Amino acid sequence: MFQLLWILLIGFVLGVIAKLILRGPQAIPWWLTMLLGAAGAWLGNAVAGWVGVRNTSGIDWIRHLLQLAFAIGLIGIVAPAWSSRRSR
Repeated sequence: MFQLLWILLIGFVLGVIAKLILRGPQAIPWWLTMLLGAAGAWLGNAVAGWVGVRNTSGIDWIRHLLQLAFAIGLIGIVAPAWSSRRSR
């Protein structure tokens, strides 16, 4: 139960940071921001494991950057699609 809450909290933080980095408005609800951030974290972990940098001695900066990059990419793709869907 706590692991799920932790995943959602990290997803929300990553999603908010990704929205701050992206230019322009991202008119998506907070729950979608949280889910896309969590998906970005999951994809970033998977790629970090594939590349071999998931667990290092110290802070896993590359893994965290991959997580953020995937969150930025997902929000950058989904936010315009969400806005155009809502405007129809």
